[in-house]
Amino acid sequence: MTATPHSTGTIRRLQKRAQFLNAAKGRRAGRTGFALQAIEVGTVEPGVGLTVTKKTGNSPERNRIKRRLRAALKACGPEFQPQHDYVLIGRREALSLPFSKVVSDLSSAIAKVHATPRDVRT
Repeated sequence: MTATPHSTGTIRRLQKRAQFLNAAKGRRAGRTGFALQAIEVGTVEPGVGLTVTKKTGNSPERNRIKRRLRAALKACGPEFQPQHDYVLIGRREALSLPFSKVVSDLSSAIAKVHATPRDVRT
C-alpha cells in the first residue's frame, strides 16, 4: 500500500449504514469541529461519509455544519488515500471555527489516521 494521494480524482460517497459502522472500527482522529474515522477497505476509490447527530443542534444548524464539512472535504480531496473509507462526524464547534482552521484540522486528521504507530520497545 502506498501513501501517495489517489490519482483518479473520484471519491465514493458512503451511503449504507454498514459502511459507517465498519469505519467506526478503524482508526480515529478527533478535532475541535469534528471527529474522523478511517478504515482500510477493498474498493480502489476512497469513500467518504458525513454525519451530524441531532444532539448537535436543530436542522438548520446541522445543515450548515454539513455544508462546511463538505466544502472542507472537497478542499482536502487529494489527501484521501485509495482503499480507505472515511467518516466525518460533525460537532457544533464547526460552525464557529474559521473555515481555514476546519480545512487544516481535516488535513492533520487525515495524516494522523494514516500515521504508522510508533515502535514499541520493551
